[in-house]
Amino acid sequence: MHEAMFYSKDNNYVYCLLCPHYCKLRHGQRGRCKVRINRDGRLYAENYEKVTSYHFDPIEKKPLYHFYPGSTIFSFGSFGCNFSCDFCQNWEIVENRNNYLTISKGDILSLSKASSSIGIAYTYNEPTVNYEFMYDTMRMVRDEDNLNVMVTNGFINREPLLKLLPYVDGINIDLKSYSENFYKQLCNGSLEPVKNTIRLSSLYTHVEVTTLVIDGKNSSDEEMEEISSFIAGINPDIPLHLSRYYPQYKMSDPATELDTLIRLRNIASKNLNHVYVGNVWGVFNDTICPNCKSTLIKRQLSTEVVGIEDGRCTNCGYHVYGRF
Repeated sequence: MHEAMFYSKDNNYVYCLLCPHYCKLRHGQRGRCKVRINRDGRLYAENYEKVTSYHFDPIEKKPLYHFYPGSTIFSFGSFGCNFSCDFCQNWEIVENRNNYLTISKGDILSLSKASSSIGIAYTYNEPTVNYEFMYDTMRMVRDEDNLNVMVTNGFINREPLLKLLPYVDGINIDLKSYSENFYKQLCNGSLEPVKNTIRLSSLYTHVEVTTLVIDGKNSSDEEMEEISSFIAGINPDIPLHLSRYYPQYKMSDPATELDTLIRLRNIASKNLNHVYVGNVWGVFNDTICPNCKSTLIKRQLSTEVVGIEDGRCTNCGYHVYGRF
């Protein structure tokens, strides 16, 4: 175990300050994330250097469409999460505490260099509950002039986020809904901290946002108008990915209708310049110039940048949001 950052003590209790749950823990108790534990008045991270899954992924899988498109990135995750979403797509990774490899940050860096990876993505489970290992690894990666990418639910407090952001080159943040009830009932979390993470991250690094759309749960026209208006208020160039839900974990609702995704994509596109349909290949995956409507990036069997040079549309000179 590794002593955790961001906690305070009060007699026999410790208070975890990493995320907005603010867990109050007696000796032997774990927080809601199930990986941070009070041992004799100190808070420890049980998942430090414990890796449950790793792989070389296309950057588009994160999903990041405006961050070195067509590149490959070494991705890894551990166990634990500070949400408990009924529809979790990676629940087997998140919940299995017994199936892991012990891998140092140096080993992670060495593995990432074994292919043409642009850096490391912290993903699969919720990376912020593995904060200490991620923070230590990110600093080492930055020293090697490689890139750090984080895929997160955004449920983290301001102070730890600010400490992390100088080392984050790109981030995809889940905005699961614009309803507080959705967050409480289906995720055991809350909305406002996620919105704050999106706002704050946009000041420091490249941001893209993902909403997993579930018919009848977060698929109304009104909610998509709220989501897209909120993001546009920060920056209308921030890409929004509307991903298709499939039955998983505790939720057996049928897969999201393609017509739903297209309808919501059309609504969001009135406020945002880049809206994509995810988990459905060949439907609104290409990047189009918001100004002249030229195709900038084609995504078919592979990704091909066809209309961007020095970050601008080669047809009209429009500055395209992202890193290319």
